[in-house]
Formats: sequence, C-alpha cells, structure tokens
Amino acid sequence: MTGPSQTRVLWIAILASFVAFLDGTVVNVALPAIDRELGGGLATQQWVVDGYLVTLGALILVAGSVSDAFGRALVLRIGLIGFGVASLAIALAPDPLLLVIARMLQGAAGAFLVPSSLALITSTFEGPAQSRAIGTWTSLTTGAMIAGPLIGGALVDLASWRLAFLINVVPIGVTLWLLRGMADPPRRADARIDVLGAALCVLGFGALVFGLIEQPNLGWTHPAIPGSLAGGAILFALFLLRQRTARSPILPLDVFRVRNFWTGNVATALIYGALSLNGFVVAVYLQEGAGLPATLAGLASLPTTILMILLSSRIGALSGRWGARIFMTVGPIVMAAGSLLLLAVAPDFDYWWQVLPSMIVFGLGLSITVSPLTAAILGAIEPARSGIASAVNNAVSRVAGLVAVAAIGTIVGGTLDLDGFHRAAVVVAALMAAGGIVSWLGIRDAARPSPAETRG
Repeated sequence: MTGPSQTRVLWIAILASFVAFLDGTVVNVALPAIDRELGGGLATQQWVVDGYLVTLGALILVAGSVSDAFGRALVLRIGLIGFGVASLAIALAPDPLLLVIARMLQGAAGAFLVPSSLALITSTFEGPAQSRAIGTWTSLTTGAMIAGPLIGGALVDLASWRLAFLINVVPIGVTLWLLRGMADPPRRADARIDVLGAALCVLGFGALVFGLIEQPNLGWTHPAIPGSLAGGAILFALFLLRQRTARSPILPLDVFRVRNFWTGNVATALIYGALSLNGFVVAVYLQEGAGLPATLAGLASLPTTILMILLSSRIGALSGRWGARIFMTVGPIVMAAGSLLLLAVAPDFDYWWQVLPSMIVFGLGLSITVSPLTAAILGAIEPARSGIASAVNNAVSRVAGLVAVAAIGTIVGGTLDLDGFHRAAVVVAALMAAGGIVSWLGIRDAARPSPAETRG
C-alpha cells in the first residue's frame, strides 16, 4: 500500500481498538450509579463486567479465524456495528437482566475488534514500519485508559450513567467512515468456518473463562466452578483434537511450531498475569489498606499510563530497528524492579515516596515491553493468518490475567493486609523476571534492516 493508505489503515486499527478499550474503562466508574438506578446489588455489578468478558473470551479465537477467512474490513464493520447497537441497548436497558444481556452482546462484538485491528496492521505493514505502527497503536489506544474514567465519570456525575455508554458512538462512526470503500483482498475459494470446531471452541473456552471469573466470587466448593472448569477443559481438548483433522481449522496448530510465536505467548502469559495481579492488588490495597478514596486510587497509576502514551511509539520504532529480544528482556526486568519498590509501602503510608517511584519505574518497563512483544509475536506469523495469531495472543493474555486474579487469595495468604500486599509484589516481580528470561532465551531477531529500509 502507499503511504496515505497505510495512514488510513493505522487510524482504522487505532479507533476500532479504542472503542473496546474505552468501554472497558467506562464501565467501572458507572457501576455504583447503575446499582442506584436499576438495583440488583453486587451480583448485577459483577455480571455487568463479567458478562462482557465471558462472551469476548468465548468468541475471540473464532473471530480471529473469521477475520483471516473472510477479510479484516468485513469483520471490523460487523464488530463496530454490533458494538454500537449493543451500546445503545445498554443505554436503554430498563432492568438488570436486559443490561447484562446487552453487555454480553457487546462482548461478542468486542471479540471482533481488537484482534482484527491488529491483524489489519500486520497484514498492511512490514519490517520496521510494522513495529512503528504497533508502537503508535499501543500509544494511542492506551489513551482510552485516561479518557474513559475522566469522560465517563463526568457524564455519570453531571448527567446519567446511560450517556457514558454512548461516548463510543463518535469513534465508531468515524471508523466506519474511514472504512468506506475499503475492500478486502479476494476471498479464498476454500474459505469456510468449521462449525463443529467453532461450537467446541466457544463452549469450551467460554466455560473456562466463566469458571476463572466466578471462582473468586463462588469459591472452589461451589459445584459450578469445578464443573465449568472441567467441562470447559474437556470441550477445549476436543476442539484441539478437531483442529488436527479439520480441512479449515479455526486454530492452525502449526503456528505453535514457530519459535517466536510460542515463546512470545509464554512470555505474554507470565507478563500479563503479573500485570493483572499488580493492577488488582494495588487498586484494592490503596483503598482498603491505605485508605485512599476510589478516585485517588484510580489516579495512582496515572504515571504508568502517561509513560505508555509518551514512549510506546518511539520504543516500537526502536524495536523495529534493533530487534524485539532486548526490549522484551529488559522491559519485564525493569517492571520487576518497579514491583519490588512497592516493598517500601509501610503502615505510615505516603504515596509520593512509597508508591510513585514504583509507578514510574513500572511504567518505563511496560513501555519498553508491550510494542516489541506484540510485534515479535504477530510478525512471526504470515500476514494471511495474522487474525488468528492476534486472537491467540489476546486469549493468552486474558486467561493469564484471570488465573492470576483467581489465585490472589492464595498469594496474599487470605487477607490483603500489608504483608499480603508485599507478598503479591514479590510474586509480580518473579513473574516479570521470568517473562524477561523466557524472552531472552527464546526470542530470535530477524536480520537487521539496511539503513535505507530503516528510514523508510
């Protein structure tokens, strides 16, 4: 593609992902207002969040396969329109049941957005330009982490929580306008979706995600938890067996023979498990242990987000020039150091000296890591299969986060007091360091581009 076309593609990818990320941050600030108006208590609040995650997790691999088989632009249009319709349904929901159903539909649409947008980048850009594009994508989509709570909180406080779910209408409309006239390459003659494989994938992965989400709420003794985890594992195992014989597999298993792909996903599991554990523990402890109000606890991680916005694009460009391995090694180790700085948190709490240094070091490490990690994994797979490659990586990161959160009770010793907070910081540091070591041992950089290619 020419330069202008690549710029247009990049903005489509950024805005499509921004929609999903924006909604994920808006919902948290809207939960108390939803409960005050519709009722339903904690159970409704949990399912407003979890319903979205269950359907998104269940469909993400199928969505990646559909993207590869039938075209990125088509799948993005379906996801954007579905997300917009579901958002309108959420804003109009008269009771908790319809609200949760609409959130589940929104999660299903969201499954078509992020993997397809990244696949659009990797199938359009090559070499160093791809790394720069992924860095720019990371930087600008991270802005949703700031925009969501600020805009959503203002709408909740000044107007209604219902309007907070309609703020994504603008980016959806702009993205659909940018997609006008954009055609996918000619569809393969043998393009089809394995219906049996899709059903096994959706039911198996959905049951696993449900069990991991609800385990902290229901506990291991509730029959729904071991039942859904065991049933999901069996169905997902049958799905994998099906992929070995299907003519058009949803998940081509040979992608796991690619060194950078499987190594990168192992690193993803360790790093994103640690990120989820760190985010949960810090947010809860700052409120329940340190006594900060929810708004200040949410703003505590703002330095990390700002560093991501400022540095991700530049780091992406550097990794395209120098290779991803060194960044994927150094970044997690820097985050491990940042997590250990939280051991300075004491009963006499002081954010500026005990937490802020950790947030800055952690943000620096995260900025060094994310773009090179994404570029290394997606760049390892040919563009024709970038949709499923992106979907696998998204699925790995989400499941790792759910497992980490489910294990919090064991990690902190049952109570998130100061000792438990310190134990969690050490576990986060260990997982991050392991992610860096795996990257150093497993990732292999391609031959460095010539100076002319780098400038291009």
